[in-house]
Amino acid sequence: MYYKRDLESKIERYLESSEIIAIFGPRQVGKTTLLKEFYNRVENPVFLTFEDIELKVLFEEDIKSFIALYIDPYEHIFIDEFQYAKMGGKHLKYIYDTTDKKIFISGSSAMELSINAVKYLVGRVFVFNLYSFSFGEFLRVKDENLYKLYSKADENISAPLSKKIYGYLDEYITYGGYPRVILSQSNEEKKEVLKNLLSIYLLRDIKEIAKIADETKMYRLVKALSLQIGNVVVYSELSKLIGINTVQLKEYLDVFEKAFLTKTISPFFTNKQLEIVKNPEIFFFDMGLRNVIIKNFSPLEDRVDQGAMLENFVFRELVERDVKYYRTKNGAEVDFIVDDAIPVEIKSNLTSIKISKSYHYFLANYKPKQGYVLNFNQIGSQEFNKTNITFLPHFLALGGVTDEN
Repeated sequence: MYYKRDLESKIERYLESSEIIAIFGPRQVGKTTLLKEFYNRVENPVFLTFEDIELKVLFEEDIKSFIALYIDPYEHIFIDEFQYAKMGGKHLKYIYDTTDKKIFISGSSAMELSINAVKYLVGRVFVFNLYSFSFGEFLRVKDENLYKLYSKADENISAPLSKKIYGYLDEYITYGGYPRVILSQSNEEKKEVLKNLLSIYLLRDIKEIAKIADETKMYRLVKALSLQIGNVVVYSELSKLIGINTVQLKEYLDVFEKAFLTKTISPFFTNKQLEIVKNPEIFFFDMGLRNVIIKNFSPLEDRVDQGAMLENFVFRELVERDVKYYRTKNGAEVDFIVDDAIPVEIKSNLTSIKISKSYHYFLANYKPKQGYVLNFNQIGSQEFNKTNITFLPHFLALGGVTDEN
């Protein structure tokens, strides 16, 4: 069964354009399923996969015969697992330049081959990233009628509706958004699926493809990162803890990001004398994978890391935006600065419509027109220092955080 992905509507805009459509993302998030959805919509298509060794070798060693057999007879070409092909970008460029076919490819950005392929295709390809399900996509699978209410909700959302949506958010923030996890019938099954996904990530994609030799140190690093989401990465301390040098550490972090396991966000600053270091903060693309690493699937309300989990959730909701964090040498902090303009704070037990001293400090120095405080129980708007601050539930981050500057 196909479940609609938000990326689908973005890709639809380019179905009639000549450029190649490339869909990158981690394993088992639904790239093949999405390709097949478009395959079923177009005329005279062919669906190929480079997991087929004979097909891949023909592409690599006899591109003209490959074109004669699999390109010329068709109008729409779909190639799954494209990253397995050697010289994939160079040969795809040749196909694009010598035929007039519409081409779709999918692959994992953890593979250097996928990255290298894109550099041959500058001006010829639109690249889209497919992640595990967002909360909205998750809710659409779980309860479509509730999703419709959620998608229209704003600061006037009722307390009973908010409570019902938070019930689903608890499951999502605990087990994540991988399709196979969402469709599992029990929590024990979800945990087993996540264990297998983690093994695929660490042992297949990251260890083998990225040529990381020391599996123990790699796992130790992943676990350390999972325990400090939302914290500034101190390279020297982390290097010492893992037993690798700073250069290796940064290489590992780069690989994790290409594999869509973790992502670093940089600090927002305009005054280098007052605003803190250049080190990034770290977040996970999928909280289910993070939770299986630390072996903690407790409900959100029972967790000591509740604040970090909520912050990671909001990061995931805003992953397509430009997200930074704010921290000064005198201790002022704001969780996120979105699109270099919008301050966003994530709170749990907020008892009244108020903002922190750090938030006041940011408003006084940057004077944004709009800001947000995401929390469990305070809803509404109030003006602080001529900035309109909107208080919303955490789950409205994606639809709520808009730039009104």
